[in-house]
Amino acid sequence: MSSSTVQRAVIPRHIGIIMDGNGRWALERGRPRIVGHRVGASTVRRITEAAARLGVNQLTLFAFSTENWKRPAGETQFLMRLFLRFLSSDERVLIERGIRLHAIGRLHELPDEVRRELLRVMESTSRGDRFTLCLAVNYGARSEIVDACRALAGRAIAGSVQPSDIDEALFEGALYQPDMPPLDLVIRTGGDMRLSNFLLWQAAYAELWITPDCWPDFSEEHLMRAIDAFATRERRFGALLGSREFASPG
Repeated sequence: MSSSTVQRAVIPRHIGIIMDGNGRWALERGRPRIVGHRVGASTVRRITEAAARLGVNQLTLFAFSTENWKRPAGETQFLMRLFLRFLSSDERVLIERGIRLHAIGRLHELPDEVRRELLRVMESTSRGDRFTLCLAVNYGARSEIVDACRALAGRAIAGSVQPSDIDEALFEGALYQPDMPPLDLVIRTGGDMRLSNFLLWQAAYAELWITPDCWPDFSEEHLMRAIDAFATRERRFGALLGSREFASPG
Protein backbone atom coordinates (compact mmCIF):
# COMPACT_ATOMS: atom_id res chain seq x y z
CA MET A 1 0.00 0.00 0.00
CA SER A 2 1.33 3.44 -0.83
CA SER A 3 2.12 6.05 1.81
CA SER A 4 -0.66 8.26 0.41
CA THR A 5 -3.17 5.48 1.13
CA VAL A 6 -1.87 5.21 4.69
CA GLN A 7 -2.35 8.94 5.17
CA ARG A 8 -5.97 8.65 4.07
CA ALA A 9 -6.63 5.61 6.23
CA VAL A 10 -8.55 5.74 9.48
CA ILE A 11 -5.77 4.88 11.92
CA PRO A 12 -6.85 2.61 14.79
CA ARG A 13 -6.22 4.10 18.20
CA HIS A 14 -5.36 0.73 19.75
CA ILE A 15 -3.99 -2.33 17.96
CA GLY A 16 -3.45 -5.71 19.58
CA ILE A 17 -1.31 -8.39 17.95
CA ILE A 18 -1.29 -12.11 18.68
CA MET A 19 2.28 -12.88 17.62
CA ASP A 20 1.97 -16.49 16.52
CA GLY A 21 4.22 -18.78 14.52
CA ASN A 22 7.77 -18.18 15.78
CA GLY A 23 8.46 -21.85 16.42
CA ARG A 24 6.73 -22.98 13.24
CA TRP A 25 8.73 -20.45 11.21
CA ALA A 26 11.99 -21.86 12.58
CA LEU A 27 11.04 -25.53 12.18
CA GLU A 28 10.04 -24.95 8.55
CA ARG A 29 13.62 -23.77 7.99
CA GLY A 30 15.19 -26.67 9.86
CA ARG A 31 16.17 -24.49 12.81
CA PRO A 32 15.42 -24.80 16.55
CA ARG A 33 12.26 -23.07 17.79
CA ILE A 34 14.33 -20.58 19.80
CA VAL A 35 15.70 -19.15 16.55
CA GLY A 36 12.16 -18.16 15.61
CA HIS A 37 11.70 -16.43 18.96
CA ARG A 38 14.95 -14.51 18.48
CA VAL A 39 13.93 -13.32 15.01
CA GLY A 40 10.46 -12.53 16.34
CA ALA A 41 12.00 -10.17 18.92
CA SER A 42 13.49 -8.14 16.06
CA THR A 43 10.04 -7.97 14.48
CA VAL A 44 8.69 -6.46 17.72
CA ARG A 45 11.14 -3.58 17.42
CA ARG A 46 10.29 -2.86 13.78
CA ILE A 47 6.52 -3.04 14.22
CA THR A 48 6.55 -0.94 17.40
CA GLU A 49 8.33 1.89 15.63
CA ALA A 50 6.12 1.55 12.55
CA ALA A 51 2.93 1.72 14.63
CA ALA A 52 4.17 4.79 16.49
CA ARG A 53 5.14 6.48 13.23
CA LEU A 54 1.72 5.79 11.70
CA GLY A 55 -0.07 7.49 14.61
CA VAL A 56 -1.34 4.50 16.60
CA ASN A 57 -1.72 5.41 20.28
CA GLN A 58 -1.19 1.98 21.82
CA LEU A 59 0.15 -1.33 20.60
CA THR A 60 -0.52 -4.36 22.82
CA LEU A 61 1.49 -7.48 22.03
CA PHE A 62 0.63 -10.95 23.30
CA ALA A 63 4.15 -11.85 24.42
CA PHE A 64 3.61 -14.78 26.81
CA SER A 65 0.35 -16.38 27.89
CA THR A 66 -0.51 -18.07 31.17
CA GLU A 67 -0.74 -21.29 29.14
CA ASN A 68 2.78 -20.93 27.71
CA TRP A 69 4.27 -22.32 30.94
CA LYS A 70 3.13 -25.73 29.63
CA ARG A 71 5.90 -25.59 27.01
CA PRO A 72 9.26 -27.32 27.61
CA ALA A 73 11.24 -25.70 30.44
CA GLY A 74 14.16 -24.93 28.15
CA GLU A 75 11.96 -22.91 25.82
CA THR A 76 10.24 -20.93 28.57
CA GLN A 77 13.61 -20.18 30.20
CA PHE A 78 14.93 -18.94 26.87
CA LEU A 79 11.86 -16.71 26.43
CA MET A 80 12.42 -15.17 29.87
CA ARG A 81 16.10 -14.50 29.02
CA LEU A 82 15.06 -13.00 25.69
CA PHE A 83 12.58 -10.78 27.49
CA LEU A 84 15.31 -9.59 29.87
CA ARG A 85 17.59 -8.85 26.93
CA PHE A 86 14.86 -6.80 25.25
CA LEU A 87 14.30 -4.75 28.39
CA SER A 88 17.99 -3.98 28.94
CA SER A 89 18.89 -3.32 25.29
CA ASP A 90 15.83 -1.30 24.28
CA GLU A 91 15.26 0.84 27.37
CA ARG A 92 17.25 3.81 26.05
CA VAL A 93 15.56 3.67 22.65
CA LEU A 94 12.13 3.62 24.28
CA ILE A 95 12.98 6.68 26.36
CA GLU A 96 14.52 8.59 23.44
CA ARG A 97 11.50 7.95 21.24
CA GLY A 98 8.90 8.84 23.88
CA ILE A 99 7.53 5.31 24.12
CA ARG A 100 5.97 4.29 27.43
CA LEU A 101 6.34 0.62 28.26
CA HIS A 102 3.48 -1.02 30.11
CA ALA A 103 2.78 -4.64 30.94
CA ILE A 104 -0.35 -6.58 31.85
CA GLY A 105 -0.76 -10.03 33.30
CA ARG A 106 -0.02 -11.84 36.53
CA LEU A 107 3.33 -10.12 36.78
CA HIS A 108 3.86 -11.24 40.37
CA GLU A 109 4.23 -14.82 39.10
CA LEU A 110 7.15 -13.97 36.79
CA PRO A 111 10.71 -14.90 37.81
CA ASP A 112 11.98 -12.31 40.30
CA GLU A 113 14.71 -10.92 38.03
CA VAL A 114 12.29 -10.52 35.13
CA ARG A 115 9.63 -8.87 37.27
CA ARG A 116 12.10 -6.42 38.86
CA GLU A 117 13.59 -5.41 35.51
CA LEU A 118 10.17 -5.06 33.91
CA LEU A 119 8.89 -2.80 36.68
CA ARG A 120 12.10 -0.75 36.56
CA VAL A 121 11.84 -0.12 32.80
CA MET A 122 8.14 0.64 33.12
CA GLU A 123 9.07 3.33 35.65
CA SER A 124 11.97 4.72 33.59
CA THR A 125 9.75 5.07 30.49
CA SER A 126 6.63 6.26 32.31
CA ARG A 127 6.95 9.84 31.00
CA GLY A 128 6.79 8.75 27.38
CA ASP A 129 3.87 10.57 25.77
CA ARG A 130 4.25 9.65 22.10
CA PHE A 131 3.08 6.05 22.19
CA THR A 132 2.34 3.18 24.59
CA LEU A 133 3.81 -0.28 24.04
CA CYS A 134 1.95 -2.77 26.23
CA LEU A 135 3.28 -6.29 26.65
CA ALA A 136 0.86 -9.01 27.76
CA VAL A 137 3.17 -11.22 29.83
CA ASN A 138 1.94 -14.22 31.82
CA TYR A 139 -1.41 -12.96 30.59
CA GLY A 140 -4.77 -14.61 30.05
CA ALA A 141 -8.02 -12.72 29.50
CA ARG A 142 -9.99 -15.12 31.68
CA SER A 143 -7.44 -14.65 34.48
CA GLU A 144 -7.73 -10.87 34.09
CA ILE A 145 -11.51 -11.04 34.41
CA VAL A 146 -11.31 -13.35 37.43
CA ASP A 147 -8.74 -11.07 39.10
CA ALA A 148 -10.98 -8.04 38.49
CA CYS A 149 -13.93 -9.89 40.05
CA ARG A 150 -11.82 -10.78 43.08
CA ALA A 151 -10.73 -7.17 43.50
CA LEU A 152 -14.29 -5.88 43.33
CA ALA A 153 -15.51 -8.63 45.67
CA GLY A 154 -12.84 -7.56 48.18
CA ARG A 155 -13.97 -3.96 47.94
CA ALA A 156 -17.58 -5.04 48.44
CA ILE A 157 -16.67 -7.02 51.56
CA ALA A 158 -14.74 -4.01 52.88
CA GLY A 159 -17.81 -1.85 52.25
CA SER A 160 -16.11 0.57 49.84
CA VAL A 161 -18.41 -0.43 47.01
CA GLN A 162 -21.93 -1.81 46.83
CA PRO A 163 -22.68 -4.67 44.41
CA SER A 164 -25.40 -2.53 42.84
CA ASP A 165 -22.75 0.09 42.02
CA ILE A 166 -20.78 -2.27 39.79
CA ASP A 167 -21.18 -1.36 36.13
CA GLU A 168 -18.93 -1.67 33.08
CA ALA A 169 -16.92 1.44 33.96
CA LEU A 170 -16.22 0.24 37.51
CA PHE A 171 -15.32 -3.21 36.24
CA GLU A 172 -12.89 -1.79 33.68
CA GLY A 173 -11.25 0.14 36.50
CA ALA A 174 -10.34 -3.18 38.12
CA LEU A 175 -8.65 -4.59 35.00
CA TYR A 176 -4.87 -4.78 34.65
CA GLN A 177 -4.62 -1.50 32.70
CA PRO A 178 -7.62 0.60 33.77
CA ASP A 179 -6.88 3.34 31.22
CA MET A 180 -6.47 0.93 28.31
CA PRO A 181 -8.46 2.17 25.30
CA PRO A 182 -10.81 -0.37 23.71
CA LEU A 183 -9.18 -2.49 21.05
CA ASP A 184 -9.95 -1.24 17.56
CA LEU A 185 -8.02 -3.86 15.62
CA VAL A 186 -6.73 -7.33 16.51
CA ILE A 187 -4.09 -8.79 14.20
CA ARG A 188 -3.15 -12.45 14.35
CA THR A 189 -0.21 -13.96 12.51
CA GLY A 190 0.21 -17.63 11.68
CA GLY A 191 -3.25 -18.16 10.22
CA ASP A 192 -5.24 -19.51 13.18
CA MET A 193 -8.77 -18.11 13.45
CA ARG A 194 -9.12 -17.58 17.19
CA LEU A 195 -8.45 -15.03 19.93
CA SER A 196 -6.64 -17.50 22.20
CA ASN A 197 -7.68 -15.83 25.47
CA PHE A 198 -6.35 -12.40 24.41
CA LEU A 199 -8.06 -9.26 25.75
CA LEU A 200 -11.54 -10.73 25.56
CA TRP A 201 -13.16 -7.80 27.40
CA GLN A 202 -11.33 -5.09 25.48
CA ALA A 203 -11.82 -6.80 22.11
CA ALA A 204 -15.62 -6.85 22.33
CA TYR A 205 -15.98 -4.71 19.19
CA ALA A 206 -12.52 -5.04 17.69
CA GLU A 207 -12.07 -5.68 14.00
CA LEU A 208 -10.06 -8.83 13.19
CA TRP A 209 -7.32 -9.17 10.57
CA ILE A 210 -5.54 -12.51 10.18
CA THR A 211 -2.58 -13.38 8.00
CA PRO A 212 -1.13 -16.84 7.32
CA ASP A 213 2.38 -15.38 7.55
CA CYS A 214 4.21 -16.15 10.78
CA TRP A 215 5.34 -13.41 13.13
CA PRO A 216 9.04 -13.34 12.07
CA ASP A 217 7.86 -12.51 8.52
CA PHE A 218 5.41 -9.81 9.64
CA SER A 219 6.47 -6.49 8.14
CA GLU A 220 5.42 -2.87 8.06
CA GLU A 221 3.68 -3.70 4.78
CA HIS A 222 1.53 -6.28 6.62
CA LEU A 223 0.70 -3.66 9.25
CA MET A 224 -0.32 -1.12 6.63
CA ARG A 225 -2.48 -3.69 4.86
CA ALA A 226 -4.25 -4.44 8.15
CA ILE A 227 -4.84 -0.74 8.79
CA ASP A 228 -6.05 -0.26 5.22
CA ALA A 229 -8.56 -3.10 5.72
CA PHE A 230 -9.63 -1.56 9.04
CA ALA A 231 -10.33 1.74 7.29
CA THR A 232 -12.85 0.03 4.99
CA ARG A 233 -14.86 -1.59 7.79
CA GLU A 234 -18.21 -0.16 8.86
CA ARG A 235 -18.12 -0.28 12.66
CA ARG A 236 -21.75 -0.32 13.83
CA PHE A 237 -21.29 -1.31 17.52
CA GLY A 238 -24.68 -3.02 17.41
CA ALA A 239 -26.47 -0.15 15.66
CA LEU A 240 -27.84 0.09 12.13
CA LEU A 241 -25.87 2.80 10.39
CA GLY A 242 -27.52 4.29 7.36
CA SER A 243 -30.33 1.71 7.32
CA ARG A 244 -33.98 2.72 6.89
CA GLU A 245 -35.32 -0.81 7.11
CA PHE A 246 -36.66 -0.40 10.63
CA ALA A 247 -37.15 3.36 10.62
CA SER A 248 -40.32 4.71 12.21
CA PRO A 249 -43.02 5.60 9.65
CA GLY A 250 -43.30 9.23 8.80
